Amino acid sequence: MNRPALKLGGFLAGLGFVFAAAFALGDAFAPLHDPDSSAAGHAAVTDSGHGGMDGMDAAGHGGADAVRGLAVSNDGLTLELADPVAAVGHPAPLRFRIVGDDRKTVREFDLEHTKRMHLIVVRRDLTGFQHLHPTQQPDGSWSVPLRLAEPGTYRVFADFSHGGTPETLATDLQVDGPVSSRTLPPPAPVATADGLRVELAGDPAGAGAETELAFTVTRDGRPVALADYLGAKGHLVALREGDLAFLHVHPDADRLRFRASFPSAGRYRLFLQFRAEGRLHTVAFTREVAV
Repeated sequence: MNRPALKLGGFLAGLGFVFAAAFALGDAFAPLHDPDSSAAGHAAVTDSGHGGMDGMDAAGHGGADAVRGLAVSNDGLTLELADPVAAVGHPAPLRFRIVGDDRKTVREFDLEHTKRMHLIVVRRDLTGFQHLHPTQQPDGSWSVPLRLAEPGTYRVFADFSHGGTPETLATDLQVDGPVSSRTLPPPAPVATADGLRVELAGDPAGAGAETELAFTVTRDGRPVALADYLGAKGHLVALREGDLAFLHVHPDADRLRFRASFPSAGRYRLFLQFRAEGRLHTVAFTREVAV
């Protein structure tokens, strides 16, 4: 994941890994398609991985910063979940693999921010955000413990680099039950986490223009020292409201400062993670981008 990302920065610590020892994948994995691609109102994506969104394809070619995560397949690679349905509230391994056009499981991945695979899971109303680091199994598949607290449709992003090319593939995971969706909070310059105050500075720029996102962390008015996390002082993921496009930007490895170009007008949810006082913290901001 070592590249411009409204992936902004370095990311969440690996959680404990519990897996079934070796599970047969092969044909047990059926190709998945995004079941909410129409109902959720995001860009339609073809099997080739291209979707119409502000003149960009799903891989983000052309435009400001890379826009990814709109397709389950891209560049001859496909994300396949072992099971597209999960139970609410019960921790269970989430198993998946990346397959090529030849239907063989891809086994080789580049090391990005100290990991070969980053997995982002978030509900379609942009709540329940998790950033996980799966473990690769001997057969090339991946597994990671996952607990989803509420019913709903969750977007699963596999963020990795293969053969020197960054990729973000995504599909939906369904958790059955009555869904109570939340509206996105309005933009605000301050968020709190675990008693820490996190402030976002930087004037919002229009779509396509570069803007700087700078964060400061304090406790009781005093600066808080940040520890390195996955090779940087922090990590930031940005998702576009509606289609949940996954954006990448340029991070500063020494400070909580990022440069980003938002490709279109609208609202984005920024998820900042950093390590301080011996633990990992996550805060979220809403960002309004004008035309």
